[in-house]
Amino acid sequence: MTASSTRRTTAAHSRLAAVGAIAVAGALILTGCGDQTESSTSGSGSASSAPLADKLPKSIRDKGVIKVGSDIAYAPVEFKDNSGKTVGIDPDLAAAMGKQLGVDFQFENGTFDTLITGLRSKRYDIAMSAMTDTKDRQEGIDSDTGKKVGEGVDFVDYFTAGVSIYTKKGDDQGIKTWSDLCGKKIVLQRGTVSEDLAKAESKKCPKGKKIAIEAFDNDQQAQTRLRAGGAAAGSSDFPVAAYAVKTSGGGKDFQLVGEQVEAAPYGIAVAKNQTQLRDALKAALDAVIKSGEYEKIMKKWGVTDGSVQEATINGGK
Repeated sequence: MTASSTRRTTAAHSRLAAVGAIAVAGALILTGCGDQTESSTSGSGSASSAPLADKLPKSIRDKGVIKVGSDIAYAPVEFKDNSGKTVGIDPDLAAAMGKQLGVDFQFENGTFDTLITGLRSKRYDIAMSAMTDTKDRQEGIDSDTGKKVGEGVDFVDYFTAGVSIYTKKGDDQGIKTWSDLCGKKIVLQRGTVSEDLAKAESKKCPKGKKIAIEAFDNDQQAQTRLRAGGAAAGSSDFPVAAYAVKTSGGGKDFQLVGEQVEAAPYGIAVAKNQTQLRDALKAALDAVIKSGEYEKIMKKWGVTDGSVQEATINGGK
């Protein structure tokens, strides 16, 4: 995913305190993301009994479904469990919001760097996929070139996360900070904040010691490459990196190194002209937070340090 297209991109400030350890909810095994036609429905809304159904646009209320574009290979945010069911933080939150709105959230799998395009083409009603809310994304600016490439999107922010580096367990190669990656190879998911940070840091490296960056369609492919010894380090959002450290090889494959940086909000992306849908999602999320269901979901996945107290529209910097 490029910084101009989807999540996981740079914010203005650093987060120095490590987030609490990721809890494992059952014996979940990371699986491949599959093709872009796979889908999963979260929630079983009934508009007749839902308290916030009247806040939705009539067209969505009539359909009874909100189509969600998501890269379903980013545990624990969204991924497939052993049975092929879509699970994680985002699906759980979507199910809870669906009860408030009286609709089902239908997750449709896509590569991360195509989600905003799918939103623009109306393939999806929203994009929910650990997507960082930034001013560039709100305004449709390509962060690499500074040029406007689209009309931008609005965000309903629901979580805060930083970015982490991880290595093979017992083999950190002296890596503690991003500057320690100079002259080494890092693997990561294409278009993420991790890729942005690696590119920015590489420009600062001495001549002949640039960072070799190998980007993949999804984070699991990057993990596989690192596990096989194909790089010195990997990087992803802290919840994802911590989950990989906790679960891969029974906790024997990877280790976190250094501190997480670039804390920023995850947001649900909505087209600029869908303000009624955006506001309905905010109302539903606020209701889920107020009811205590939000915090239960955060505790289930061991990510309470990233919790928010209320939903925010376009809170990214």
